[in-house]
Amino acid sequence: MLDKGRDFAALSEAMKNPDLSTKAGRKAYRHEMRMIAVRPRRYGLWLLTGGFLLVMSPSALGINSLFGLWPPFLGGAMMLTAMPLLVIGVVLRRRYLAQRNGAQDMIRRIRE
Repeated sequence: MLDKGRDFAALSEAMKNPDLSTKAGRKAYRHEMRMIAVRPRRYGLWLLTGGFLLVMSPSALGINSLFGLWPPFLGGAMMLTAMPLLVIGVVLRRRYLAQRNGAQDMIRRIRE
């Protein structure tokens, strides 16, 4: 059987308000926000960068065929693939913040 008091204490500790008055608290909060949806953002940025380089390659390097395809076409496809990943990263971050704020409101209501 689960102990409700321990669960509440664990939730309260995990979702407490960040201490932004100290340098260490701000650093911990920035790190926490940076670690949300790391993979979709990372893959999206890699695809976006690769796509941009492929779009620029015919004019910069004189490459007119890559695997039998036109490099700007491949670059555009990579950039279109990157956009949903970047949007997913933003949505996941906003959802996390809303959930975190909702948990803090719930903790406040329970304590009152």
